[in-house]
Amino acid sequence: MAQTPQQRRANERFAKHEAAKRGKGPVINKPKQITKTPISSSWLIILAFVVCGGLILELLKVVPELWSTVASTISRVTG
Repeated sequence: MAQTPQQRRANERFAKHEAAKRGKGPVINKPKQITKTPISSSWLIILAFVVCGGLILELLKVVPELWSTVASTISRVTG
């Protein structure tokens, strides 16, 4: 059965106490390894630019058409 965080803390305290009784030094925790991503950040930026850039260009092309449609509908209703 896996340890709960409370059990883990209690076990670490007990181990430190027992090690101090034996005269050993404090328990040294291993530093966590930093995992590297399989793709570099520059490639991620380029990929995001390609994907989002195409989307932005399409929106810039569609928005004026939508705006002219909305404006003509409003002018028909009011005029």
